[in-house]
Amino acid sequence: MPNYDYECQKCGDRFEVFQSMNDAKLTDCRVEACGGELKRLLGTGGGIIFKGSGFYQTDYRSSSYQAGAKADGGGGASKSDAGGSSATPAKSGE
Repeated sequence: MPNYDYECQKCGDRFEVFQSMNDAKLTDCRVEACGGELKRLLGTGGGIIFKGSGFYQTDYRSSSYQAGAKADGGGGASKSDAGGSSATPAKSGE
C-alpha cells in the first residue's frame, strides 16, 4: 500500500497518509478549526537503486548501440579471451 501526500488548500497543512489504492481520496482537512479542502499531491515514488555486482551500464542498451559496439570491436574483453592470457598462444591440433 502506498503513502499519499495531501495538502490543505486553506491552511497549507501537509501530511502523509498510508492508504490502499482502492480507498477514496481524503477531502477534508485534518485540522478541525480549518475545515479546508484537501488536494492529493503527486509524488516521485520510490527510486530504483541497483546495488551489488551484476548491474552494468551496457546491460540494457538499445540494439543500435550494441551493433555499433560490435562494429567498433567491442571495446573490452570478449568471452574468448576472458579466461586466458594473451602472452602464451594456445596450441592447436595436439
